[in-house]
Amino acid sequence: MTRIQSSGKTYRIFDFGGLPADKVQRLPYALKILLENLLRHSSKGHVDASDLEALVNWDSQAAPSTEIAFVPSRVLLQDFTGVPALVDLAAMRDAMAELGGDVSKINPQVPVELVIDHSVMVDTYGSENSLNENTRMEIERNIERYRFLRWGQEAFDNFKVVPPGTGIVHQVNLEYLARGVMTGEQDGEPIAYLDTLVGTDSHTTMINGLGVLGWGVGGIEAEAAMLGQPISMLIPQVVGFELTGAMVEGATATDLVLVVTEMLRAHGVVGKFVEFFGSGLSALTLADRATIANMAPEYGATCGIFPVDQKTLDYLRLTGRSDEQLALIEAYMNAMGLMADPSHKADYSSTLSLDLAKVAPCIAGPKRPQDRIPLGKAAGAFAKTFDEFKALKLKDSGKDAKPASKAASDSELTDGAVVIAAITSCTNTSNPAVLVAAGLLARKARALGLGTQPWVKTSLAPGSKAVTDYLDKAGLLADLEALGFYLVGYGCTTCIGNSGPLAPDIEEAVEQKDLLVTSVLSGNRNFEGRIHPLVRANYLASPPLVVAYALAGNMGIDLAKDSLGTSSDGKPVTLKDIWPSSKEVEAVIAEFVTPALFREKYADVYRGNPVWNELDVTDDVRFDWPESTYVKRPTFFENLAAEPGPVNDIRAAKCLVKVGDSITTDHISPAGGIDDESPAGEYLLSYQINQQDFNSYGSRRGNHEVMMRGTFANVRLRNQLAPGTEGSWTTHFPSGEVVSIFAAAERYRKEQVPLIVLAGAEYGTGSSRDWAAKGPALLGVQAVIAASYERIHRSNLIGMGILPLQFKPGENAETLGLDGTETFDLSAVAKGQKEVQVSVNGGKKQFTADIRIDTPNEYFYYQGGGILPFVLRNLRAG
Repeated sequence: MTRIQSSGKTYRIFDFGGLPADKVQRLPYALKILLENLLRHSSKGHVDASDLEALVNWDSQAAPSTEIAFVPSRVLLQDFTGVPALVDLAAMRDAMAELGGDVSKINPQVPVELVIDHSVMVDTYGSENSLNENTRMEIERNIERYRFLRWGQEAFDNFKVVPPGTGIVHQVNLEYLARGVMTGEQDGEPIAYLDTLVGTDSHTTMINGLGVLGWGVGGIEAEAAMLGQPISMLIPQVVGFELTGAMVEGATATDLVLVVTEMLRAHGVVGKFVEFFGSGLSALTLADRATIANMAPEYGATCGIFPVDQKTLDYLRLTGRSDEQLALIEAYMNAMGLMADPSHKADYSSTLSLDLAKVAPCIAGPKRPQDRIPLGKAAGAFAKTFDEFKALKLKDSGKDAKPASKAASDSELTDGAVVIAAITSCTNTSNPAVLVAAGLLARKARALGLGTQPWVKTSLAPGSKAVTDYLDKAGLLADLEALGFYLVGYGCTTCIGNSGPLAPDIEEAVEQKDLLVTSVLSGNRNFEGRIHPLVRANYLASPPLVVAYALAGNMGIDLAKDSLGTSSDGKPVTLKDIWPSSKEVEAVIAEFVTPALFREKYADVYRGNPVWNELDVTDDVRFDWPESTYVKRPTFFENLAAEPGPVNDIRAAKCLVKVGDSITTDHISPAGGIDDESPAGEYLLSYQINQQDFNSYGSRRGNHEVMMRGTFANVRLRNQLAPGTEGSWTTHFPSGEVVSIFAAAERYRKEQVPLIVLAGAEYGTGSSRDWAAKGPALLGVQAVIAASYERIHRSNLIGMGILPLQFKPGENAETLGLDGTETFDLSAVAKGQKEVQVSVNGGKKQFTADIRIDTPNEYFYYQGGGILPFVLRNLRAG
């Protein structure tokens, strides 16, 4: 039993002293974190000696096969995913009462923090009043949700809410919430242990830049973790990513992360941990590391982690952590042997290497983060995208369409026009270097007399108030505002689809001329239909490049060599004329980014919003469900039996949706606007909700009636069962009628027909969106058969009682001749079963599919109808 002392206090720690030192030493840093977690919980029922032995003897080359139980130290939520999580907990209290159990058992067992950051929309922009107007509309639209969250803050223990207008959840986590090392009590003795977490946003991984292990899970899995349930996982493979050298002048952390994303996607890291090491780490700031860690969902890994070193401690000091906390972290990490040792290389399942000096300016798009484009080739890449787009529209007309090579005139919008330029997203707004670079570029452009093009919707939505503080003190906020980049809000805006409307004349021109217009944003997601329904080509770029594209106004312009505009004295201005040097950027950071700034901005973080503080709520332990179109008691626990029934066969199932590769959770459950002619829009109209008050799907995730109608409602979804359409359409069988997916599901429900989904590779890519599983479950989907899955979505499907099946390697719907019109049968799957025979059209065709229930615990979740019914029954019995 080992103890450490720090700041006059003594803590017990769970070190590796009793384990073989040589075997522990070779483990990657991330696996040592898992090892500490197992040691600390070894007296609990879910950890035994064989788990510790398996991890200590980890075979880096073996396929994952050993299940362990991971208990996160805390849970992180944002409001889009946090509201439905809290709705489920409130409904679980109701269900517990109806089963005769103790409702107080439905309560977070670990610290839970929710940051309201996804609800602000860019309705107003380009003026000094933008922030106030957008905040006012945010409060008006979401007051019902906010009252519900305020109730939750009072009704549940261990639950805190960071009010709206504070920042983006991951940046707030990085700058304030993360502890590094936590303290508590076990067996009557003070203990110190590692800060670990799971979060309901896939970009929870950002915190791995700080050496804190965390990743995104679905809301349903997070709820189970909140209620004290361990997360079952297979000991993962760990990919080592060696960084060497240093970044060259002109390259940014955004450029670096796009290179890393491209490399890791090509390498294949889905379901794996990525760990960064090498001499190049010393050349990266902590903010650079966090930028890379943030994008783990984009490169497909469970996490991308950096070890703790002196730069970690320096960043914690910079962001205002107390001297006592810093002393504890340093003492703990040294005692555990977890401080980074540059001379030591762990065993890895595979390795990659990147010389930082080879990173050059780039962007990514037009619809996937991993599709990197060197800046000098961006104009040519857009020309190819334009040709592909127009080929679909003009193949029968014989017309020859060419993309605009220059910015459109004030009176005419052309193809390629940049209609949205947004400095937004946790990925980059947490990094002072790229934000200061954007400000300095704006200053230089302003001094030369350049301005943004009139058709560009510009916005600045930083991840915390600290950002605007240092930009303002440096005078750079005024320079950004001079180019239209006024503060529109603190939160996740354009990157989540909260870009707001375009100007009416711009929308009219795009629709009438059928233009291929573009957006450029400093975000991490650019999936189809996500940013804005009228913007078909979306590009990720660093904040300074966002400003540059706003000046150019068109993706057809080659920023590497073409003029961005004409200076006041009539001379052409190129990007190199206004690009700031690294020394200029570093000088601003050194002077204006200080610990005092962070301490001031986070001094009253939980009660910093007057509107939030004045919300009137009750302290009842059970929620009094109002008549609301935002928050509604879900049906998941209706008629819940005290014991689960048997797993049933799936007989005579029909296919509801058949899709190809790379279908994202945005395709399955969009977060953006709600069309008035969609099933969800019709539902809201039936409650006399005006279209301008629809808000977004993301904001209405507390109402299952809206969300089930919005399932598969992405405007860019191409369901192969309704060829020639985009959006929420399918064909009902056997009638052959083309109807909305929701209408078809309702008809199948009345006909008592179970449903399946057929999909290609990487099904469920993107956000850790529980409604991408909840929605299909409510529609009656009982199984998904896909070529492959993204990690979180596969887990979410099981969490909702949907069976994830996978085609054998080399097989898919096309190779098996499945067009989606068939009838499907399969027998009930048993615990430990790895394959199942799928019978098609009454046995006329058969194929074998892999059962993607990967752990024993997952089978119990599936058997019980989902993870939440499983947990509820266990809590009642216990």
